[in-house]
Amino acid sequence: MIVDVKINGFDNFNFKPIILIIMKRIILNAFCMLSIVLFAAGCTGSGSSEERRSEVIVPDVQAVNRPHVAVLLTEGFQDAEAYMPIGYLENKDMDITVIGPETGRVKAYNSDFEIVVQKKVGEVSVDEFDALVLPGGRAPAALREDPTVVEFAKNFFNSGKPVAAICHGPQVLARAGVLKDVTTTAVGSIRGELEEVGANYVDEALVIDGNLITSRVPGDLPVFSKAIEEAIKKAR
Repeated sequence: MIVDVKINGFDNFNFKPIILIIMKRIILNAFCMLSIVLFAAGCTGSGSSEERRSEVIVPDVQAVNRPHVAVLLTEGFQDAEAYMPIGYLENKDMDITVIGPETGRVKAYNSDFEIVVQKKVGEVSVDEFDALVLPGGRAPAALREDPTVVEFAKNFFNSGKPVAAICHGPQVLARAGVLKDVTTTAVGSIRGELEEVGANYVDEALVIDGNLITSRVPGDLPVFSKAIEEAIKKAR
């Protein structure tokens, strides 16, 4: 997925990693098409036309086997905490779907950056994804008020698949009731909220407890993003 993003006042913003992804996929698709054409040209013509068509079908095995990650957010997300994991995982050949209470364009609270929510939470299932990412900002406080979102987060956590939350992201998991006796971190301002639901809060850049990955602030994003990648690979 290439994130549909609008940036006001950043005309020279460098999206080289995304450009490289596009070029790589264009080259791959062109190679596949050329292979199909050459194969078809070399066919002898024996057999029915239906049989010949079936011989040149080349399934995209790489696409089928790529991990699929859900990023859950809404209006008021923290820009870097959404973009960096998305860009990092895209560059690791993972597919990303941005999900939220409603589809459409939403804006970060801390900049003019925007992102498109592609699917409603009610339209997807846990089985479709290999991991769930919860960026921070003001969005988690809104997300935890939506019963459908909370239920999805609860079911995802209980599935045992990797769940990664940064900054205010654990607020959704706290409302879902899945953090009792779980060691976690988050931005320091919500420490009390997490401890009230039974979580064991620690002030560290990266905390992993079972299938839960948590970090505190944007400065932790490099280790946070890397940990998501490693957890997905281990789970598969």
